[in-house]
Amino acid sequence: MRGILTAVVCVGLVSTSFAQQDPQFTQFMFDRLSINPGVAGTSGNICATALLRQQWTGFDGAPKTGLINIHGPINKINSGVGLTAYFDELGQQKSSTVRLHYAYHFKPGGGVGTLGVGLYAGLMSRTLGSQWVAVDDVTTDDAIPDNGVSDSGFDIGAGLYYQHPKFWVGLSSTQINETQLTNVSIKNARHFYAQAGYYWDINPDFQLQPSLLVKSDAASTQLDLNATMLYKKMVWLGVTFRTEDAIAPLIGYQTNVGKEKKSMLRIGYSYDLTTSELKNYSSGSHEVMLSYCFGIKKVVKREIYRNVRFL
Repeated sequence: MRGILTAVVCVGLVSTSFAQQDPQFTQFMFDRLSINPGVAGTSGNICATALLRQQWTGFDGAPKTGLINIHGPINKINSGVGLTAYFDELGQQKSSTVRLHYAYHFKPGGGVGTLGVGLYAGLMSRTLGSQWVAVDDVTTDDAIPDNGVSDSGFDIGAGLYYQHPKFWVGLSSTQINETQLTNVSIKNARHFYAQAGYYWDINPDFQLQPSLLVKSDAASTQLDLNATMLYKKMVWLGVTFRTEDAIAPLIGYQTNVGKEKKSMLRIGYSYDLTTSELKNYSSGSHEVMLSYCFGIKKVVKREIYRNVRFL
């Protein structure tokens, strides 16, 4: 039965549609770059983040998603650059994407916040396998290949992102050019995102970090809401609610590392409790996050003063 369900899900995905095509993560607050190039370099640090998600455990052919982000500032030209690479596998469909990000930075009103105006250019590929399982004969459906088939295309996106010591907010769009991948009968839909978060210091020990992510492809919209409590700037507990999909508790730990303790290492875990009809076939989803950020140390130039009085 689960094999049949896998086929049904995949057939729905390979038909030309406008379903959610970018990867989704419960710990979305740690993945701001992949959907918004304006994020690149705005933190002032060089940051690398990895996320690994195993969705719908117990479901044959369940989605598996991996993501790596790295970005940092180029202070001499008030800019930032970044790289995103991710893969996604669902049943007989495999996807991989690479995006190069660039953002130009402003200091609105000379304040402490940084506004990033960004663009990305990327390459995506999608592959359909041949090991289909279904009740009825599907060989007459042109969208389902008898043998494996793949296609690739270019992807562009843009975004605005504002980083402040107390909050962050962003607006962006991915897959703006809506690339048609003819060989696999997939049209990449244009996606729109709004993201925001706030840091509220309740007292010296506790900081509340609410955040949200709104995702839309102009045909459907999904909302992710998160509330996380950070204790002594070291341990966090939180929960994410995704409309019509799941509720997910999460836990994490962060610590300063390095000789001067100015670098930050974070590790997090979340577990999705499915609230949709898939809960009858799945025991939930697991997600692991690992992040490392470090500052750029300025090289101090040694200046020599010469005077004819002192040789």
